[in-house]
Amino acid sequence: MITATQLRPGMVILFNKELHSVFTMSHRTPGNLRGFVQVKMRSLRTGSMFEHRFSSEDKVDRAVLEDHEMEYMYDDGDFYYFMNTVDFEQMHFTKDTLGDAVNYLIPQLKLNVEFHEGKAIGIELPPSVEMKVVETEPGLKGSTVSNVTKPAKTETGLIVMVPAFISEGEVIRVSTSDGSYLERA
Repeated sequence: MITATQLRPGMVILFNKELHSVFTMSHRTPGNLRGFVQVKMRSLRTGSMFEHRFSSEDKVDRAVLEDHEMEYMYDDGDFYYFMNTVDFEQMHFTKDTLGDAVNYLIPQLKLNVEFHEGKAIGIELPPSVEMKVVETEPGLKGSTVSNVTKPAKTETGLIVMVPAFISEGEVIRVSTSDGSYLERA
């Protein structure tokens, strides 16, 4: 059992006695109200997508899965290819299966692929990934103290709000739970 705030995109949970893959997750704390976790999930049995709101304190059953370390290799537009780091066996997932996790997949990224009863059902991303900034406004000298942010496009197409001193070509560390900037890498 894990708390709802520990859910991450790509994680597989047992919800209403069925396996579901977490597609997106956002933790919200509105004003005077209690915090909650808004989760978009895909049923692994039917493939249907739906949203559910968990209280921040809710406990969620994480599915008992077998993990294999794999390395993300590349995508061809339709499929995302992974290779087992032990026996070099290759496999692929569709974008629909991976959900928002595709925004964090960079070549040579090592991650865990989850198997349930011998069938690959999802991936588990590391807590953060290092990505190269490919497009942003020019960096400002001396703006290391201010909390002004600007949008930056990473190598995967993910838009991240970064401090004003970050410039094109720099490598930044991005949180995989919410897509936020953590630090320079």
